[in-house]
Amino acid sequence: METKFPSSLAEIQMRADALGFDMNSGMQVGQLLASLAASKPGGRVLELGTGCGLGVAWLLSGMDAQSHLVSVDTDEGPQGIARDVLGADARVTFVLEDGGAVLARAEAGSYDLIFADAWPGKFSHLDEALGALKPGGIYLVDDLLPQPNWPDGHQANVDAYLDDLRGRDGFAFTQMDWATGVVMLVKR
Repeated sequence: METKFPSSLAEIQMRADALGFDMNSGMQVGQLLASLAASKPGGRVLELGTGCGLGVAWLLSGMDAQSHLVSVDTDEGPQGIARDVLGADARVTFVLEDGGAVLARAEAGSYDLIFADAWPGKFSHLDEALGALKPGGIYLVDDLLPQPNWPDGHQANVDAYLDDLRGRDGFAFTQMDWATGVVMLVKR
């Protein structure tokens, strides 16, 4: 069966290229996001790190009409592309704020799916992110295999983070050395 790509991908990619933004989620991760969003009918979804909106487009493509996505970023430029292209969809709310502040206010058990694609929720505020998941909720991260844009010494951050995730009680852990390196936790 052929994968159905969101119609907005080409415009988002074109505008991201014009902006010089090169940190978009890849197509493989996007397809996974769509499938995971589809597994949560009526779900509440949180994306930390809007970027230009490729992840948003994939999440929306998997969500049903009763689901809602909150996408958070601190950079108005890239997020502005996502707002322009996808903001008319009532299922998404864009928040221009630090993801750590959003997570600090999140109620326990309030999200069915969290895609942590920024520092907050991944390398900081991890306890808050995992606490915001409902039982059966999915926490997904990517970019865990070495990337060309990693700063010196970042591998140590990734290694410590993965060790932390593997050791967490109350979660099923899956590490995939696929795409850019993906980890998924499911809250028990």
